Amino acid sequence: MPTYEYECQKCGHRFDAFQSMSADRLTDCPEEECDGALKRLIGAGAGLLFKGSGFYITDYRSDSYKSAAKKDSASSSSKSDGGKKAKSSDSSKKSSGGAKSA
Repeated sequence: MPTYEYECQKCGHRFDAFQSMSADRLTDCPEEECDGALKRLIGAGAGLLFKGSGFYITDYRSDSYKSAAKKDSASSSSKSDGGKKAKSSDSSKKSSGGAKSA
């Protein structure tokens, strides 16, 4: 159900009303001691807000696809970590080997 914005033509009171599209427009100001006519204002509408990571690409995939993607990302991250560890151990071997020969 949409929210409509109204303004009183007499006192200037502005307010929002949450009502169905098929409901009649409000006509009388809700403020006490005011019997002014209401005018429905043109609203900007509701904004569309996306939250989360990856709409369409990840949210609508099958469970088997998601599990395969997790396995793939886990294996690729372990490969990259293993390469870094191997390089650091190789460099320590080279430095210790150089110290022995000197």
